[in-house]
Amino acid sequence: MKSLLHITNGDSFTSKLQSLQLQGDIITWREMLCEGKTLCTVGSESFWKTRFEFLNKNYKISKSWFVEKTLKEYRSLCNHKQQDHIVLWFEYDLFCQINMLAVLSWLKTHRRHAEISLVCSGKEDDSDKYYGLSELSDEKLMELYENRIMLTQDDIEYADYVWQLYCSDNPIRLENLINNDNFQFEYLSDALKTHLKRFPTIKNGLNELENHILDVAVTQKPKSKKELLGSLLTDQGFYGFGDSQYERIITSLKPLFGSFNPVKLTKKGMEVLENKNNYYSQIRDNQLYLGGSLKYNFLYNTDTNRILKL
Repeated sequence: MKSLLHITNGDSFTSKLQSLQLQGDIITWREMLCEGKTLCTVGSESFWKTRFEFLNKNYKISKSWFVEKTLKEYRSLCNHKQQDHIVLWFEYDLFCQINMLAVLSWLKTHRRHAEISLVCSGKEDDSDKYYGLSELSDEKLMELYENRIMLTQDDIEYADYVWQLYCSDNPIRLENLINNDNFQFEYLSDALKTHLKRFPTIKNGLNELENHILDVAVTQKPKSKKELLGSLLTDQGFYGFGDSQYERIITSLKPLFGSFNPVKLTKKGMEVLENKNNYYSQIRDNQLYLGGSLKYNFLYNTDTNRILKL
């Protein structure tokens, strides 16, 4: 009988997985590597130091919380050396796909001989809806598990390569991978497209998501910041962000809001949304990283869907 290890995308799904009573231990990957600076050496001391500094500064994550929740779980992963089959449970969105790449990069280095399979939720029926793992019934999860994707060595090498590019100081090379469908990662291409759209647009200096937030404020006329957050969380495409991530983006756009009760843009906010005013110089932050690249060293051309280096 093969010994199994499950690696999940977060706490809420871990508890759901425990209720399925599958054989094997469960490790929860508690990170959000889609935000802030990342180093390609996953699990190294410098990697965790860089991550803690980002999370502490931007999300007020304390050292004790980070050690207890993230590092302890990572050390537990390091101590699971005997399992010959590792099952990854991740979702279709950017948040999950970037974490998945990092885990696969780590496994490539540290668990060379393990058999690795992937359970990835996304488009599960004929509708246009994409599903997170926690939204699926036990029956559907068992079906996905039974039909999980056995990753080849080529798949794992490719995931590691994409991770190295994500952690490099230039996102332009990721563009060439968007149409690569030679590997068994159904949702990676959409996640990479979404990632590149996080760089500021030429037209107004805001990225796709920042523009979307302003647009929702105008078109949906939310009565409060809470209502604005609710709208953003239910309609976010391939981002997979949580409320704290949206809170942080809204804070960076605060000068463009006249009020949050009800939600209204200022005159300047409207001009930026209509591409009559470029907000790049006001929002530019020289310390803001997306992976290994500085966010404001690049611009996204929405007409050609290409990244340009400044």
